[in-house]
Amino acid sequence: MKAEIRKIATFVEETHREMDKGINPPTRRAAAVAVIANPFAGKYVEDLTPLMEIGEELGRLLTEKAVAALGIEGARAESYGKAAAVGENGELEHAAAILHPKMGAPVRKVLEKGAALIPSSKKRGGLGCVLDVPLGHKDAAYVRSHFDGMEVQINDAPRANEIMVAIAVTDSGRPLPRVGGLTKAEIKGEDGLR
Repeated sequence: MKAEIRKIATFVEETHREMDKGINPPTRRAAAVAVIANPFAGKYVEDLTPLMEIGEELGRLLTEKAVAALGIEGARAESYGKAAAVGENGELEHAAAILHPKMGAPVRKVLEKGAALIPSSKKRGGLGCVLDVPLGHKDAAYVRSHFDGMEVQINDAPRANEIMVAIAVTDSGRPLPRVGGLTKAEIKGEDGLR
């Protein structure tokens, strides 16, 4: 099953100053969000395979759009995350079916790596609900400078029978990180942790 897409929105954030200190180069993050029809809205369905296939399709599409919005090659992305919000006639398992079984492989293919788990969140919400997309370094989960998140919102989504799906990527960590831990220069990228 292919996604029935109503809308795609792309957001880019650049932070140039933090606590009156210049950030050079600015930290940047982008999210691509699709608003799709929920084929299982309002009914219980045992086999969620069609939503898993939609997750695979959106994983590639949204990651390509987010990377393009940053103007970088996929391999230069440093962190990633994903999130979904179902409208009131959906269930959280619909979001889980999109986000988990098949979405990761195409995301990693676009980014040319991704040893770490892709942080995720899911929720139920109405029009204008805010999606908090958690972020973590794509190759090493213990890189504290990349523990972050990005908020995205679309004023008319998700409708009751829709799902809002987001992929976020960055080309950097947080501005002015200083809480210690593994640095990106120390990453081995073998086990997804360090």
